[in-house]
Amino acid sequence: MDPVSNICYIVGAMSLTPSLRPYPAPGDYVIAADRGFDSLMAYGVMPDLAVGDFDSLGHRPNHPNVIQLPAEKDDTDMVYAIRKGLELGYRRFILLGGVGGRLEHTLGNLQLLDWLAFHGAQGFLAGEKTAATCIRGEGTVTFPASMCGYLSVFCNSGSAEGVTLSGLKYPLENDTLTGDFPLGVSNQFLGCEAVVSVRKGSLLLLWEDQGDFYSRLPRLWAK
Repeated sequence: MDPVSNICYIVGAMSLTPSLRPYPAPGDYVIAADRGFDSLMAYGVMPDLAVGDFDSLGHRPNHPNVIQLPAEKDDTDMVYAIRKGLELGYRRFILLGGVGGRLEHTLGNLQLLDWLAFHGAQGFLAGEKTAATCIRGEGTVTFPASMCGYLSVFCNSGSAEGVTLSGLKYPLENDTLTGDFPLGVSNQFLGCEAVVSVRKGSLLLLWEDQGDFYSRLPRLWAK
């Protein structure tokens, strides 16, 4: 299997939502980050690797492949897991959990989407009925016509130039978004294909997960 075309799932502590249960295919790789081990066990999914300081889990997991991290460290458990996935050659990441709960961890995990894009990978973060991804310069994401609800598009920092939003209630054409004003908040899907692109800079995209998160990923990755 080629890890570039497969998925690295990284699972943190999360509510047991049946629609977010991962179904790894051959060649995919599943990492439990700390209390994500309990989440995966509840789903009946055995991870390939468990990492963390396990302060949230409360014990070292009974698993043949465990990397125990020190409690005091620069990288969060999620960051360490992502670095491991990149090291193994994966460029497609699904991060489950990490949304809701402690605000600083949510913000940190959203930043990781941009960090993945900077390293030539793409990540999707899902949890608490919210999904998110990031695109950088000359990047495009296409949403299928089946999407409904809200889509918010933010500039991560500085300015994002050449921003085009089409197929949405509030379109933009070759515009600029800045990191100090939320112009792109609460746009809406219209029941047709929607496209978000940026020429220079970085965009963070957040949308409502309607319970069919996985069904849209092949289409999103196709672009």
